[in-house]
Amino acid sequence: QVQLVERGGGSAQAGGSLRLSCEASGDTYNYYSDYYCMAWFRQAPGKEREGVAAIDSYGSSYLADSVKGRFTISQDNAKNPLYLQMNNLKPEDTAMYYCAAEVRSFCFRETYAKAETFTYWGQGTQATVSS
Repeated sequence: QVQLVERGGGSAQAGGSLRLSCEASGDTYNYYSDYYCMAWFRQAPGKEREGVAAIDSYGSSYLADSVKGRFTISQDNAKNPLYLQMNNLKPEDTAMYYCAAEVRSFCFRETYAKAETFTYWGQGTQATVSS
């Protein structure tokens, strides 16, 4: 089993920034040695969980249209944290943010934003943006 732990949530003013991180622990041997896709999802109260960004071990990355130009997903390698840099935040970015991972899979444009693509999930970290 792989555990994912998110950090970095908090409060920010509109136009401000937050950086989220996600670290893997547990049975990470296969996680580190195989190819993988990692992603950030978010869920606001009363709304469905939506895919925000994804990156794979090949270096391919994807961003939802709603965050393009404002958010950046990055990870140096499997043993380093996954980051989501969120700039120019808007109140509508307020949500619980979740890290997700799938081993032995690259990310694909058609599936990166679908929750069922991923096996491993973190507990989430709250980001709140005030106007």
